[in-house]
Amino acid sequence: MPASFGSKLNKAFATQGQLCVGIDPHASLLSDWNLPDSVAGLKEFSNAVLDAAVGRVGIIKPQVSFFERHGSAGFAVLEELLQKAQSTDLVVIMDIKRGDIGTTMDAYFDAWLGKTAPFVCDAITVSPYLGFDSLKPFCAEALERGKGVFVLAATSNPEGASLQQALQGDKPVAANIWNELGKLNKLTGIPGEQGSFGAVLGATLKLRKFGLEAVTGEQPEIGTPILAPGFGAQGARLEDIESLFGGSTKNVIASVSRSVLQAGAFAIDEAIESAVAALAIGIDG
Repeated sequence: MPASFGSKLNKAFATQGQLCVGIDPHASLLSDWNLPDSVAGLKEFSNAVLDAAVGRVGIIKPQVSFFERHGSAGFAVLEELLQKAQSTDLVVIMDIKRGDIGTTMDAYFDAWLGKTAPFVCDAITVSPYLGFDSLKPFCAEALERGKGVFVLAATSNPEGASLQQALQGDKPVAANIWNELGKLNKLTGIPGEQGSFGAVLGATLKLRKFGLEAVTGEQPEIGTPILAPGFGAQGARLEDIESLFGGSTKNVIASVSRSVLQAGAFAIDEAIESAVAALAIGIDG
């Protein structure tokens, strides 16, 4: 068995901290960098962000849609970028939000996490809204490959609240997803380490509204990783991470994108370093 994703994440946290840099080459950022909104601009931007991340953070999160919008040539840039990232110590989480059933989900696994996957990464984001149990075969395969899965639980967009706060039995949907992930990690994880199955929880949320009070309380021996977008441009402050996530702070991957990417090609190194320092203040006080 390969090393688990949870073990890889533990190592990244211990050596480089908990900051994650998003690689989101949308059109306005390419323009801010004085790059064309083209495959050439996409490639230059993405490689520059990857180079800036190496040695400064332990985790990156490319958003596939910004590559997909350039068609097959954009996917070729992404494939090359991920191969390059493979030669570093970075943990790569692909933000793709896949979710389906049966052979369709098998095909997604082959594309992103399988032995011959053209897109090489350590974990992906998935949607549970075809039923959490529909993800279990996918999670089992990921575990065998030493890969991770991050499940959308409580997202920061306001439209998501009506579904994620809806009662499923006596608990909101988001809380039940969190509990199911905890069960999976308890069954498959290593005590004292992160589990391989995480939740996506927006850093701008009031977690109690989603029935997620347990997130901020005392945590079990095997932690459920939290991928937390919303820091920086969306309004959550890295310095406030402990007040936002309480007992789960040590399990949080604090994701920043625009707040560092908008610094531009000549200042992105400093922007990442400033974010790392701000997060350290939030975690260590």
